[in-house]
Amino acid sequence: QVQLVDSGGGLVQAGGSLRLSCAASGRTFSTNAMGWFRQVPGKEREFVAAILWSGLGTRYADSVKGRFTISNDNAKNTAYLQMNSLKPEDTAVYYCAAGRRGITTSSGGYDYWGQGTQVTVSS
Repeated sequence: QVQLVDSGGGLVQAGGSLRLSCAASGRTFSTNAMGWFRQVPGKEREFVAAILWSGLGTRYADSVKGRFTISNDNAKNTAYLQMNSLKPEDTAVYYCAAGRRGITTSSGGYDYWGQGTQVTVSS
């Protein structure tokens, strides 16, 4: 089993920045990729970004390219999502996820999930 704890959400004005963290523990060696998803009430969970634990591959949703950066620190078993130039439409609960497969944009491709952290961007 892998446990994920995501944190770093909060309230920020449009144009501001936040950095989310996802600390992994347990059998992290069984996973190959980390991802970030977001969800607003009444909508499906949406892919945001993903990274291989090796750091050799990343992928972003078109809506966040150039504004968000995903990274990881293997020594700390932690993944990060640096979010810059935030927009009100980025408001959502953000979830980190870990999976045994490679990078995928489908939530079904991930096996473990964090509890979520709220990001609110005011206009």
